[in-house]
This record gives sequence, structure tokens and C-alpha cells, in this order.
Amino acid sequence: MCSLKCCSLRALLLLMLCRSMQIPEAEGKGEILPPTIQKIIKGYNKYLRPFFDNGPVSVGMSLDIASIDTISEINMDYTATIFLRQRWTDERLCFDGNKSLSLDGRLVEMLWVPDTFIVDSKKSFLHDITVENRLIRIYPNGTVLYALRITTTVACSMDLTKYPMDKQTCTLQLESWGYNINDVMFYWTRGNDSVRGLDTLRLAQYTVEDHFTSVSEAVYETGRYPKLVFHFELKRNILYFILETYVPSILLVVLSWVSFWISQSSVPARICIGVTTVLTMTTLMMGARTSLPNANCFIKAIDVYLGICFSFIFGALLEYAVAHFCTLHRLSSKELPKCLTPREPGPTETVSKLMAKAEEPPAARKDEDDEAEEERNGVLAAVANSCSPPDDMNKIDSHKSSTTSIDGKRKRSKHSGCSSPMSVMKRLCCIFDCFRVKNPYHIDNYARFSFPLSFIIINVFYWVYYLYF
Repeated sequence: MCSLKCCSLRALLLLMLCRSMQIPEAEGKGEILPPTIQKIIKGYNKYLRPFFDNGPVSVGMSLDIASIDTISEINMDYTATIFLRQRWTDERLCFDGNKSLSLDGRLVEMLWVPDTFIVDSKKSFLHDITVENRLIRIYPNGTVLYALRITTTVACSMDLTKYPMDKQTCTLQLESWGYNINDVMFYWTRGNDSVRGLDTLRLAQYTVEDHFTSVSEAVYETGRYPKLVFHFELKRNILYFILETYVPSILLVVLSWVSFWISQSSVPARICIGVTTVLTMTTLMMGARTSLPNANCFIKAIDVYLGICFSFIFGALLEYAVAHFCTLHRLSSKELPKCLTPREPGPTETVSKLMAKAEEPPAARKDEDDEAEEERNGVLAAVANSCSPPDDMNKIDSHKSSTTSIDGKRKRSKHSGCSSPMSVMKRLCCIFDCFRVKNPYHIDNYARFSFPLSFIIINVFYWVYYLYF
């Protein structure tokens, strides 16, 4: 009996406890939203845009650039954190009063919002620490303010032909994904002043020179869609590259000229300077390309300058090779005539020749004496002819002039075709003879003047072209 009473008492207590828990829950359901919000939301359809049957809805945009974190030449993009604010009017959200209503960002799921997206975005996310960074504010006339904090990586097409003296123009494009121009119209709320934050922005390698906004339309196969574009121009700071690349390369070129003041006989010293500067310049060229795309079709300004410096350094090394070769060739040409001059016979050689001649038979000695006599007569005749007076020569020529005039014309006509190539060859030989180095030691003297002068002239043309054109 007692056990039955205890069981019924326990059941009664459990029933009372359940009823006490249900009462606050039922009362809380009516207090989830304030009466004003309940009145606004009542009968609201978030799947239909405002002015569904009365023309397009106008959406105003404004931006605050919080930061531009990175600008990558390798990927050709930039990463920025922005505050995107959108304003539109929804007649279904009008209410009585003179104060706006700031709602929790999670209530945006209950309202219609524009389907805005960033066109060239590679990766974007909405910040959610500590909650999702959204703001929704409703004004009495039905105007809705919707703000987001977004970090996005946007593609930016770059022209690197003048790198690092280049200027890049990047854009941030906002479009509607599903609503065309018949449903939604985009506009900047304050024109060019709709984007703020760039004036106080500090970047590592760039300076923001100019920025402006524009309104256009995006045409696709599915229709024409509203589009807003924000343009900003970035100018690269060249001071870092001057200290990091240009000054070291200039010093390496000047170092390669030191070999012009070293004696040509100091082969190890000049070769060491030339090879060291070439290898150092190669390392500098490889380091300058690490921050740039590997497969890049652009011939950049820094590549042109490094190529010029490498050419001068390599030219200094070749200059010593040419000077050293000319010096060796000159020394060998001086020693060659000494080797070719006949050496006077010594006493032993004269005695041996006389003894060999005495042992020869009389017939052989007679033949040799006849040959020697004929040779002496030929030499004397040649000398006599060369020393004969010009009157004798004129007499001989007068007898032969009549017979040889025709033959001379024929010979000239026959050899006229061969004379022109011979004259060309003689002229070429004369031209090459002008460039022949008479004293190889003068090559270094010419290089001391020509290398610095040509390097200065090329630098003037380089900097004028890439800075002002």
C-alpha cells in the first residue's frame, strides 16, 4: 500500500516538473523577435526581390580597403581585405519610427540580399571570428544596409616589360550572378569617393598613384548583367632594386676593368678576375629571377641591364685573350727570321767540304764548275739588264710595239674578268691591314678608354628609355 502511494507521488511530481519546463519555452517562442521585427517579417518572402513587378531594384555599393596584403608577380594576383557595403530599398520592410534597427548578422538569412560576387576572385572567404562579420541595418523607409568583411585573392594581369620600373593597373570587379539589368541595377554611392582607405595604405614595393571607379555591363550568353569596376594604379618603388641588383652589377663591371691595368704577363691574376666576375654576375642574374615567373614571355628591363653588364664583363675577359694571343704571335714572328737566316759554316765544315770535293772524279768536278760558271753568267746578265739605260729598252719596245699591241688588247680582254676579283681582294686586304694591331700592348690602352665610355653611353640610353618612354 505504501509502495503504491510512493509510486503515484513520484508520477505526480514528474508531471508537474514537465509542465513547469514547457511553460517558459512556450512563452519564449513569442519573445524570439521584437514586435516590430515580427510585424516586418510577417508575410515576407525572401525569395522574391524588392519591386518584383515594378522595375529593377537599385543597389548602391561602397568599399573600404582595409589592407592589401600581397601582390604576387609570379601568380599575377593580389590579396586584399575589404569592407563591402550594399544599400537598397525594400518597400516590404518599412516600419513606423525614426530610428534604424541594427540586427544580428545571422538574421540576414531571413531577408533578400543581392547575389553580388567578385569576378576575378581566385579565393575568398568571409571572416567569422568571433562571429560572422556581417552587419544588417534596416531604416524606417525600408532602406537596408548590408556590410561584409571579406578577404579575397583577385587576379591582376601585369605587364612586366619595364620591371622594376613598371606601373600596374589592377581592378576589383563586382557583378550580379543571377539578376540581369532588368532586375538589378548597380551604382557607386559616392562616385570615386565610394572607395576609401587607399590614401593611408602603405605597401612594401608599391605606391598607389591613382584610383577611380566606373560603371559598366557584363555581356554573357545568358544576358546583360550589372557591373561595377574599381581601378587602382600601382607604381613600383625602384630604390630596393637599385641597392639590391643595379649597384652590385655596376660594381662587378667596374671590377672587371681592373684587369686592364694589370700586366699581360700576369696571366693568373687577370684570368682570376675575369672568371670570378663572370661567375658572380651569373649568380646575380639567377637571384634576380627568383621573384618572377619561370615561364615568362616578357623580356624585362632588369634582364636587359643584367645582360648588358654580363656582356661587358665577358668582353673584358675576351679582351685579355685577344691581347695575349697577339703578344704571343708578335714574339713568334720576330723569332722566325732568326731561325731562317743561313748560318756561316765553321772551319771543320769548310775542311770537310774541300776534302769531299778533292775525292770527286775529274768529270764530276768539271760538270760542277760548268754549272757554277753558267749560274754566274746568268746572274751577271740579269744585273746588266736591270742596269741598262732606258734608251735601249725603248728601242727594243719600239720594234715589238707593233706586234704586241694587238696581243696586249687580247690579253686584257681575256683577263678583265679576273682583274675585278683581284682588286676586291686587294681592297679587303687593305681594310684588314688597317685593323691589324702593330703593338699588342696598346690593346689594354684602348680598352681602358673604350669600355667605360661605351658603358656610360649605354646606361644613359637605358635609363632614359625605361624611365621616360
